[in-house]
Amino acid sequence: MTISRKTFLGMAAAAMMIGLGAPSAMAQEVTLRLHQFLPPQANVPKLVLDVWADSVEEDSGGRIKVERYPSMQLGGKPPELMDQAIDGVADIVWTVVGYTPGRFPSTEVFELPFMMTNARAASRAYWEMFETHMKDTEFKDVHILGTWVHGPGLIHANKEVRKPSDMDGLKIRGGSRLANALLQKVGATPVGMPVPAVPEGLSKGVIDGTTIPWEVTAALKIPELVDNHTEFTGNALYVLTFVLAMNKDRYEGLPDDLKKVIDDNSGLEFSVFAGGTQADADGPAREAAAARGNNIVTLTEEETAAWRDVAQPIYDEWVAEMNEKGIDGQALIDEARMLIDKYTE
Repeated sequence: MTISRKTFLGMAAAAMMIGLGAPSAMAQEVTLRLHQFLPPQANVPKLVLDVWADSVEEDSGGRIKVERYPSMQLGGKPPELMDQAIDGVADIVWTVVGYTPGRFPSTEVFELPFMMTNARAASRAYWEMFETHMKDTEFKDVHILGTWVHGPGLIHANKEVRKPSDMDGLKIRGGSRLANALLQKVGATPVGMPVPAVPEGLSKGVIDGTTIPWEVTAALKIPELVDNHTEFTGNALYVLTFVLAMNKDRYEGLPDDLKKVIDDNSGLEFSVFAGGTQADADGPAREAAAARGNNIVTLTEEETAAWRDVAQPIYDEWVAEMNEKGIDGQALIDEARMLIDKYTE
């Protein structure tokens, strides 16, 4: 078949247009790098972050790919994760807010001793207060996808702990600035270290124990390193606050339909899911420690009250610190308590 010059030029022009259109179509394909500090088999990556990432990929019809980088595989140390999100070293990070003490002060209201009663309720309250008090102030440099807390924090140590005085002289890893303040009040020496460093710290005797929730103990092999665990009745001894944070420019540069995919998988419902999922993982981890024959001490209400009494001055000190920063600390405490009580089932 003979092709006329006019037909040939028309076909060539059509092919060129298709070729020019390809980069535009390709530009809709998005790869996001999610960076965090725990190994991939730990509960948060497995039960929360992977679920989030898989949902985003599916809801985008495969147009968003979430690459997962556990155990700080993109480099740096856990306290640097927030800056990695801000600077674009990673597109999304999951981090402990308390890894950068004092930088996001309003979040600490949930980390005060014996504040948290229920992880789902506290995570819901945290999101609401984030939107009201933190979104356009402390977290203005990132796009926050979720805010949550873990289940009740407790003490894991190489000796039995019942009374505050039993902590005297122990070197204990605390997960946040306020957890460390609590450790000091009970006579322990707080040792700051990211949670991945805890197993080595215990095995080498750098620390005598740690404060973490049950759910992460299996991944860190805590029941193999210490035999004693102290639980508290009623409100949790402490909790940590987490965020899933995205580079702001990366989020704002997405097409509107892909922004919607991110939005639909983030926010209040995701925050409650994340906090609740972490808390739900406490039970199996506790059972594993019990199966090893570890000594699990559950303090009575009366025994717990002695700890609460020791911790009370931390509230007054924290309110004074917040006031110096121009933040009404007591108002944050009152609001957090009201919301947690409201949402606790």
